[in-house]
Amino acid sequence: MVRFEGDRIARKIRADLAGRLLEMFRSVSAPDSLWFEDRVTYCNAVLPHALLVTAGAVGDDDMSRCALESLEWLVTLQTSDTGHFIPIGSDGFYEQGSTRACFDQQPIEAHATVSAALTAWRLTGQPSWRTEARRAFDWFLGRNDLGLMMYDPQTAGCYDGLHPDGVNRNQGAESSLAFLLALSDMHQAEHDASLKPPTTTVQTVERVPV
Repeated sequence: MVRFEGDRIARKIRADLAGRLLEMFRSVSAPDSLWFEDRVTYCNAVLPHALLVTAGAVGDDDMSRCALESLEWLVTLQTSDTGHFIPIGSDGFYEQGSTRACFDQQPIEAHATVSAALTAWRLTGQPSWRTEARRAFDWFLGRNDLGLMMYDPQTAGCYDGLHPDGVNRNQGAESSLAFLLALSDMHQAEHDASLKPPTTTVQTVERVPV
């Protein structure tokens, strides 16, 4: 990520945008819905992630607290009763007071959650955030509602979504990049913290030519 730390205009834009996001959270969130809007839609974890990155850069404790609260609420919402990652489906999303869409689950949701959780882990040092990142990443490897691999070892790509009756067999750029970026994030975290080596499945992924 290019942050342009020495650019005053870039810093002002960052502060303005993060301030707007923080104000949205303060004005919309409720005890049972710690979120920025009255709907949870697409690529959701980027919202608390953006606040976390800004809070870490400027040292804003209140911003950090709101970011962590919203991210914790989101990962709880996206954890199934049996403990696996279940992102909000794009076939209807989730509006307050209505039933959440379980499908079609999108790879970008898993990647966004991996990245946000690892940022929370780095900023707080709490290992539970690393666990959340692993839970989201494992969605790609078949720990999902249907028990199906989203990563295709034959192509090094990723299926475009998880539907009620199986995977969307198209392998678009967004989905494949979501998997590869999530994989890169996980390996970087393991390197940074001298974590246990990746599982056999991830090692196999690493060797696949892209």
